[in-house]
Amino acid sequence: MAGGLFIVLLALDQFVKALVTLTMVPGESIPVVGGFFHITYVLNPGAAFGILPHQSWFFILAGAAMIAAFCFYYPRLKQQCAYFHYGCIALLSGSVSNLIDRVRSGLVIDFFDFRVWPVFNIADIAIVLGVASMIYAILYKEKETDE
Repeated sequence: MAGGLFIVLLALDQFVKALVTLTMVPGESIPVVGGFFHITYVLNPGAAFGILPHQSWFFILAGAAMIAAFCFYYPRLKQQCAYFHYGCIALLSGSVSNLIDRVRSGLVIDFFDFRVWPVFNIADIAIVLGVASMIYAILYKEKETDE
């Protein structure tokens, strides 16, 4: 099941990024819900919110380290509660998808634009939900097993 989640998230993000790349030009924006939600093709040279722009090698090395750490700790992760285990899978999937972009071009393709938040992608959603799930597990699920 974990492998399936990883593949689905990775494939969905890469598919939508390919679709955006093939049908739009960088900077182009298509209104979906006028004034609120657009599909905007952005090439992000940095991390979240564009921090550390043009530091591709740093992000590539950090991504490789994350993959190595995940592989090393995975036997222990499988024994954790589902919220923590699948949170780690979602985090890894999003990280790998953005890493693929960085290796390919040095830039991450973003496209969801709510006009009140920086433009982001499906991989970013997977990362945020994965971390939220892990935090939930640490704060609430770990306490349940201690009682």
